[in-house]
Amino acid sequence: MTTTSAPLTRTDRRLLALAAAADRRLADPMAGFVDLAGVREAVEELTEAFAPLGRVQHTVAAKACGLAPLLRFLGDLGIDAEVASPGETAVAEAAGLRGPRLVLDSPAKTTAELAHALAEGTAVNADSFQELARLDRLVGATPESVLGVRINPQVGAGRIGDTSTATTGSKFGIPLRDHGNRGLLLESFAHRPWLTRLHVHVGSQGCPPELMAEGVAAVHELAEEINAEAGYRQVTSLDLGGGLPVDFTSDEPGPTYAGYVATLLDRVPALADGRYAFVTEFGRSLLAKSGFLVSAVEYTKVAGGRHIAVTHAGGQVAARTVLQPEHWPLRIGAFDATGTPKTGPEVPQDIAGPLCFAGDLLARQRPLPLLEPGDLVVAHDTGAYYFGAHYAYNTLPRPAVYGFTVSPSGDVAFTPLRRAQTLAELVADAGGEFLGALPEA
Repeated sequence: MTTTSAPLTRTDRRLLALAAAADRRLADPMAGFVDLAGVREAVEELTEAFAPLGRVQHTVAAKACGLAPLLRFLGDLGIDAEVASPGETAVAEAAGLRGPRLVLDSPAKTTAELAHALAEGTAVNADSFQELARLDRLVGATPESVLGVRINPQVGAGRIGDTSTATTGSKFGIPLRDHGNRGLLLESFAHRPWLTRLHVHVGSQGCPPELMAEGVAAVHELAEEINAEAGYRQVTSLDLGGGLPVDFTSDEPGPTYAGYVATLLDRVPALADGRYAFVTEFGRSLLAKSGFLVSAVEYTKVAGGRHIAVTHAGGQVAARTVLQPEHWPLRIGAFDATGTPKTGPEVPQDIAGPLCFAGDLLARQRPLPLLEPGDLVVAHDTGAYYFGAHYAYNTLPRPAVYGFTVSPSGDVAFTPLRRAQTLAELVADAGGEFLGALPEA
């Protein structure tokens, strides 16, 4: 490919990477790929968009794609990490993100997790009054950690109930509108001068920016009330959470960071007055568009007049899409064995996965050029959650994941982010070390 003056688009890079991966048989039988230039572009858009708010610590939600090399790459771009489990914490720390570069959110933090966070200087958002009481026993006079409280503003649900966290009965945070809780929160801050942050997260994917802004407005109002009661600026920072939705129907990103910030400032102009520092915790919007899954088509068949392509990509890598296809549809691309887009009449086809239940379908009756054994199927927009949330049904191995870069001349370089899980590792996970431990039958 000759060098051109026009920069390569995300689509250009994806097509070049797919052809190179096919040539090197990296997706035999399946692998994930991350466009590192796309991640860099998303980070630049994020930081530029939030500049009007002044002091902002951007973190990536590790749950979205907590691969250690990717977290280190993001860290080098100035993005810290939001973690919600001991495992996510350990991976982030191994990637070089620790102490003040981490924010710990979880509704079920153990005493050991909290003690570790406090010893490291990791920021903590307490999820309940009981957790605050536990922190009372652990916090010293002058903790190094920034400590806050997660608030459920109870502003309502978005389009997907399971990912809406600001409903009346959500399990996350302290429900702000429940009887007596506002007064209890004011008392909690009055008795704990080390509480200096409020955290809010309305939900993700299906929650429009306007709903997210309502949650932020509720927490900003609470912060002003706490500070007025204290007589000084006790609450000095607001954690705005993440949750910006992604457009899974096209190559367009969906709502932009710049548009979201404009919505925030339209709803709460005082966010730009410099009195508060901010934290963000985006995941899907940072990573989804830069990743894709590639699987070989192993077999094809016709059943009841329906064309079926059996692939290696199913519920083990796309549980949400398989189990809730109405909420989590994916764009599917059809390519031949060389990574060239297939042409020809489109035929409705089921894109089936390898799991042993009938509903293991990545797509249902999707119009595509007729697939054949050896072809490649690409699931687009899977850079967030699809690589990291592996479902162990049928004891299938986690696939390899590669980061890639494309030079202006079209040369593709791949960097391993995770190798494919081996059968020996699967046996170990299945308790292989305890073979012989049970008494003979």
